[in-house]
Amino acid sequence: MTEVYFKRAEYDYAVLKLIVFEMIEAIAGDRFHPNARVLIKPNLLSPAKPEKAILTHPLLVRAAVEYVLEKGGRPLVADSPGMGSFERILKEGGFKDAFDPLNRHVEFKPFKTTVKMDIGEPFGLIDIARSAVEADVVINLAKLKTHTQMLLTLGVKNLFGCIVGFKKPEWHMRSGVDRNMFARLLVQIYQTIHPAVTLVDGILALEGQGPGRRGKPRHIGMLIGSCSGPAADMAICQMLGIDPNKLPTLHAAKELGLLEGDLEIIGDFTVISNYKLPELGPLTFGPKFSQKYMRKHLIQRPVVEPEICRMCGECWKICPAGAITPYEEIIGFDYDRCIRCYCCIEVCPHGALQAVETLPGRLIRKLTKLDH
Repeated sequence: MTEVYFKRAEYDYAVLKLIVFEMIEAIAGDRFHPNARVLIKPNLLSPAKPEKAILTHPLLVRAAVEYVLEKGGRPLVADSPGMGSFERILKEGGFKDAFDPLNRHVEFKPFKTTVKMDIGEPFGLIDIARSAVEADVVINLAKLKTHTQMLLTLGVKNLFGCIVGFKKPEWHMRSGVDRNMFARLLVQIYQTIHPAVTLVDGILALEGQGPGRRGKPRHIGMLIGSCSGPAADMAICQMLGIDPNKLPTLHAAKELGLLEGDLEIIGDFTVISNYKLPELGPLTFGPKFSQKYMRKHLIQRPVVEPEICRMCGECWKICPAGAITPYEEIIGFDYDRCIRCYCCIEVCPHGALQAVETLPGRLIRKLTKLDH
């Protein structure tokens, strides 16, 4: 039986610090020892203020750092952002201000160097951040957010940030249009890094078309923790009233034997109603000989709102399929090439992109549901 802790919390540091200390101690207090190299891996997707609910809140990160320091460990806060410089994220995200009294005791740096790790079939050797692999202990500080491709980004998916830089879109491309294959990749990366603690910041969550600026902040007031990322993710699905089988990473975790046995829910578990999720459309449609045509005309796809787009270039720089072309005043999509990873929506700093179902696709989906 795997324990998952739920605790009502707010961004009041005096109280939050006590909650974080108590939770980490209960989950893995015996893993921390003097001089241990401890990686603290928050979600630092892109430059955003704390009230946007895109990043792990800086006060949660600070509390984890103080816990490590109290145990005599050496904390490193690191991530590989999807967009923007690491320094800008720290400044805009409020980390510089939150850590002002602790700056000389903690190291902040982006992941840069990698080491090849065998994460198992079918992927084999892949490059993972050296700091994640060589740490004595990893604290995984995820954010409760929706995700246009994977439904939610929680504990398991947060460790995809240990894939450095443009290797991320490369793995999106290598997984292709198979959402379940990408989920399996995420779970096997999680297995390889094997964090001692996963804490999910659900105090101010993100709903709608997350995980970037297209999402909408929503106050949940909950901190969730476990020694198991998949267990924490499953319990969060239960909290949000979501069938866990709809989360691709949980399906993959079950197949890999990471969710055996029951969960023991401890603390302030409360069911949250009407949490707005993105619509996960199919990535392929129809018989194989017609799938190219069907994908182009019937499958949900990224669309730009011209009045919001500023032609900044972040979307076409990250697109793993090379499916975005900048024209003089607007971007264009090659939907034959687009693999529907929605990296473009994730990194757009202006919220100019969204996933939109085509009218024919919507009609067919409704008719199919009526048939059942």
